[in-house]
Amino acid sequence: TAMNTALKTSITRLPEQLRKTLTWDRGKELSGHTQFALETGTKVFFADPHSPWQRPTNENTNGLLRQYFPKGTDLSRWPATDLEAVAIAINNRP
Repeated sequence: TAMNTALKTSITRLPEQLRKTLTWDRGKELSGHTQFALETGTKVFFADPHSPWQRPTNENTNGLLRQYFPKGTDLSRWPATDLEAVAIAINNRP
């Protein structure tokens, strides 16, 4: 899937010790998780429904992203350069 391709491209840029596991929501986005795991060596886990405490880093990151993009924002309307700038700003916070 396109999601697998994009995720594989992104995750393989990380140092190996940072891509051992991935915890995901139970959405359709990662329906090809078995193939993704085989291709990247990353173990994929799924959080239980309505259990944000199982993914605390994700919940924190969502809060940081809301400082730039209100909930419900269609990110496809933003240029990749703007999205990358936000990622850099968040990743370089003290």
